[in-house]
Parts: sequence; C-alpha cells; structure tokens
Amino acid sequence: MSLVWKLLRQHVSVPQFVGFFFANLLGMFIVLFGYQFYRDVLPVFTQNDSFMKADYVIVSKKIGMATTMSGRSNTFSNSEIDDLTSQPFVRSAGRFISTGYKVDATMSVNGVNILNSELFFESVPDRFVVVSSADWHYRDGDTTVPIILPRSYLTMYNFGFAQSHSLPKLSDGLVSMIDFNIFINGNGLHDRFKGRVIGFSNRISSILVPEAFMKWSNSRYAPDAPDEPTRLIMDVNNPADGQFSKYLDSKGYEAENNDANAEKMTSFLRLMVFIVVVVGLTISALSFYILMLSIYLLVQKNSYKLENLLLIGYSPSSVSRPYQLLATGLNFCVLVLVVVLVLVARSCYMDVLTLLLPDISEPSFLPTVLLGLLLFLFVTLVNTVVIRRKIINIWNRKE
Repeated sequence: MSLVWKLLRQHVSVPQFVGFFFANLLGMFIVLFGYQFYRDVLPVFTQNDSFMKADYVIVSKKIGMATTMSGRSNTFSNSEIDDLTSQPFVRSAGRFISTGYKVDATMSVNGVNILNSELFFESVPDRFVVVSSADWHYRDGDTTVPIILPRSYLTMYNFGFAQSHSLPKLSDGLVSMIDFNIFINGNGLHDRFKGRVIGFSNRISSILVPEAFMKWSNSRYAPDAPDEPTRLIMDVNNPADGQFSKYLDSKGYEAENNDANAEKMTSFLRLMVFIVVVVGLTISALSFYILMLSIYLLVQKNSYKLENLLLIGYSPSSVSRPYQLLATGLNFCVLVLVVVLVLVARSCYMDVLTLLLPDISEPSFLPTVLLGLLLFLFVTLVNTVVIRRKIINIWNRKE
C-alpha cells in the first residue's frame, strides 16, 4: 500500500486535480442550488388561499372601451345570475354586496399610523368563506367587525412601510397587532366601529366583511342603494373546464383569479430549474471525465511499476485502492463544500421570500443533502469500478 502511495505522489498532476475539483464543485453546486431554490420558491406560486377553496371563482363583466362609451352597466341582473347558476359546471353562486355609504378608516401598528383613507367594503355569502363561525360572526349592534384584508396590503406594509419606519414585519399569526378603526357616514348617521383583522386573502382584492354586517349597515346607512352585484363568486366543478371558459367568453364575462397565471409561472419555474440542473449535470459529467483522465494518466505513467507490484504478489484490489481513495476523498470534499455554499446562498434569498410571504414554511434542507449524497455515491461507485477495471487490465496483460 505504501509503495503504491509513493508511486502516486511522484506523478500527481496538481493542476489536473484542481481543475476537476472546481469543475465538480461548480456542477454539483448548480444542481443542488437549483433543486433547493425550486423547493423554496414553489410555495410563493402555489400557496392556496386559506379563506377560499381552489374551486371558488370570482366572475365579473369585462370592461372595455365600448362599455365605457355606451354607459352600459357592469352589474349582473337576476336573469343573468339565474342563467349562470343553471349551467352544469356550476355548483352554486353567490353575490358580492358592496357598501352604499361612505367609509373612512385608519390602520395602525404599534401606535404608528400606516393608513388613513376612504375605503369600501364587500361581502359574500358566509358559505364561501372558509373560516371558523366564531371568528366570522356579526350581530346587529356589535361595535366590532371581523375583517379579511387583501394580502397585497400585507405585502406593501412589509416591503415598504415597515422597512422605512423600523416597524416589525407582520404575518398571518401577528394580525392582532393591527389596530383598525372604521368611521361610517350615511343617511345622516355617523358611527365608529372597531375592525378586527382575522387574516389576509390572495383571492379578494377588496376588504371583506361578514354578509350580516353588510346587510345591516346598508339598510341603516344606505337604504336606497342599488343591490345589483358587480361581481359573483361561484363554486364550480373544475375551474379549468373548457366549457366554463367558453361560456364566460360568450357572455363577455371574465374570471378574476390568478390560478392560471400562477400555473404558468410554476411551469416556467420548473422549466428553468430543469435547464439549470441539466447544465449542472453536464458540468459534473465533464469534471468526472477530467478526473478519470487524470487517474488514467497516473496509472499509465506507473503501469510498469504497477505490473511489477502485481507480479510480486500485490492483489489488484490493494493496488487500485489508493487511486479509489483519492477519487473518493476529492468527491467527498466537493460534497461538503457544496452543501455549505448552498446553505449560505439560501440564507441570502430566504429573507426576501419571508418578506414576500411572511407565513411561508421553509422546506426541509434534508432532501437536498440526500440528493448530494446520491450524486456522490454514484460518481464514487463509477470511479471505483473504472479504476479497478483499469488495474485488472494491467494484471490480465501480464498473466
């Protein structure tokens, strides 16, 4: 064994092994980083709305130049609603009810005012809101109103206001920190309510309140307001059904949901990660070729001396072992360094993802480590087999 190590040290080409090391490092880093980045970023595009099921679709009428010029209404009549709910792909439908009065609101966090604006509320039938009835409840005369805010409010606060004013970042679990005051004016009445934010929705672009509050407040502050809805929420069998899309197009309706766009983004992300992984595997394959070429040259330079060692009683396994250990050691060093580099790179972008989606759960890093181990074992196994076969060829030639 020591004789083989002495032979090995005499003819080791450092530049060749350094070239293999960095090429393999780059290739494996691209593969593992691309895989981990995909797992970390995927929830941003695929996270479901916790307040609405995926089969719920929001429908409104398209607003174009012709609609604006002609002054046609974008509200749904009773006959249009009946026609829509009679379609075989629709399970049920509900109306959006909007405020017919003036609403002013202030919102603050830790005593710092972050919103002071005129707003409007909307409501949908309670059966379309997936939340505990204890949280989503209002009785006539209550001064506290449950509220679901658009998630865009949370994003703007975390990315803009919180950073510039050194305020804490908010997530769904910290909604109790939001102080929401509502001032309603209408029908000669002026009242103040306390808004209790229970969460954020990806699907609703307006502030959502319980249907019971909306009906009570409209009857109190705007009894003469029109009740025809401008939007409908529907429970459909399959939002991707072609018949559903054709029906919407034929009626001049449009679905206000981003599931299709999110699916496109997810597909694009998968394609990009696939390309990155292929590039990384290609670089790793080239680095593997460099390593094998270097070891082949080492064996070739020492072939006469190795033949003598085999003839005097050394087994092919003992002769090939130092070369196998050299390849295994280099591969293991690459694996350890790549895992460290991926962890460092991950820590850089996870802060941004947490700001974008505060309640995101970090995927485990273990699958990435296991993938690295699989690559390490595969490459090491191939190296071991190829080196042993080369030594066996030298032995067979002298038998």
